[in-house]
Amino acid sequence: MLRVGVIGVGSMGQNHARIYSEMGCLVGVNDAFPDSAKYVAKRLGTNVFDSVDDLLANVDAVSICTPTTSHFAVAKKAIELGKAVLVEKPFTGDETQARTLCELAEANKVTLASGFVERFNPVVAATKEALAVGKFGRLVSIGSRRVSSLPGRIRDVGVIKDLAIHDVDVIRHITGQEVRSVYALGGRMNGLKFEDHANFLMDMGNSVIATVEVNWLTPMKVRNVSLTCSSGFAQMDYMDQSLKFSSSMVQGMDDADMSQIPMVLDVHHVFVKREEPLRRELESFLNAAEMSSQAEVDGWDALANLRVCNAALLSLAGGQQVDMSETFEPGSSMSVI
Repeated sequence: MLRVGVIGVGSMGQNHARIYSEMGCLVGVNDAFPDSAKYVAKRLGTNVFDSVDDLLANVDAVSICTPTTSHFAVAKKAIELGKAVLVEKPFTGDETQARTLCELAEANKVTLASGFVERFNPVVAATKEALAVGKFGRLVSIGSRRVSSLPGRIRDVGVIKDLAIHDVDVIRHITGQEVRSVYALGGRMNGLKFEDHANFLMDMGNSVIATVEVNWLTPMKVRNVSLTCSSGFAQMDYMDQSLKFSSSMVQGMDDADMSQIPMVLDVHHVFVKREEPLRRELESFLNAAEMSSQAEVDGWDALANLRVCNAALLSLAGGQQVDMSETFEPGSSMSVI
């Protein structure tokens, strides 16, 4: 069994540590705040490492759950030491750094995963499968809403890179398409350094339009996705892992006057086996790490997601649509339309 460590034990890092501990592979934790590391280590019955170097010397794989600004330096050190690495979203805040990590991982033949936990939500797999087999018909548009009150933990990114990046990843995954262009609107209402609300429109190609709504202004948490399809309307909820599909059933067939035909709404609940997404994500990461193979959601996925979010921020600042070209290629440039 691989020996695993967690660097950074804030809210997300504590969840990583908990699950690794339940798996029986957690060796220890490290945090910039020693008291936080000691608290988590005592609760989970594991070791505290006083430095990142000490932790890396004793593990085969590591989750990096520190603030975004430190992701690159810590991940680079771990990869150069040959450790399998999972970097929490948004991976890095900089595209050049993200690309460097991807190339370094390939050169060192180590697994590099990116922490986009919603990709492992069972309801996402159920939705993608239903579309693939034609259960919903052809996808016309997909819209996500991820809103909540202002979290206390965010200091170094805005709502687009903290929240919207999840939905960018899921939309890319479900559609199997890369984003062609982005147009975003939003701003700041809470006096933050970064944006706290945004809505953006994405052209996914194949006549599919995607929308993303995120904010830190809503008094309740909402996490859902709606899909308008040629055969009806699908609604996906991340939190309760539910998926339902609504379509119209025609009663009577009087072609002489279609407006008089009664329409009955048929709502079908698609079965979804509920599981903890983060556990599925970490199991996938460790399986890849054991084989030194490519992660299910790797660094290149993270870079693609990051580019879309940077395009949205560019659009937000300039008030114009941003062209990302027809096909995503690492290193390709963006231009304002």
